[in-house]
Amino acid sequence: MKDGLGIFLWKISVALYLIANGVLGLTKWTGGDFDIIFRRIGFSGGTLNLFVLVASVIAVVAGIAILLEMFNISLSFLDTLILIVAIIWAVYVVIEIVSWVTSGFSGNFWHMLQMLAVHIMVLASLLVASKKFA
Repeated sequence: MKDGLGIFLWKISVALYLIANGVLGLTKWTGGDFDIIFRRIGFSGGTLNLFVLVASVIAVVAGIAILLEMFNISLSFLDTLILIVAIIWAVYVVIEIVSWVTSGFSGNFWHMLQMLAVHIMVLASLLVASKKFA
């Protein structure tokens, strides 16, 4: 743990998050955050399944690559994979904010704010993990 306990735990959490969402997307076409993201963007049917499948594969590979890098096994494509997931996430956050504004914040404001904070934390973690924005 040359970077310290905080960085170690952060990398583990990002890797596990990506792997878990990837596996959910691969095993249950209607599982995981990628299904929610692409549904909110407006995809459905076969197109939705295709996007969930592709994003899920990318997430699993990126999560495994982060774990491998923790053991000093460097992979050149890791930054690109994580950046792709970060872009998907950023689009989702923007769509989420726009949908709340256009709906007049219907619903529980504090719950919506809590979910927005979680999604921004995930986005920030992905951007930092990509090293392109760190």
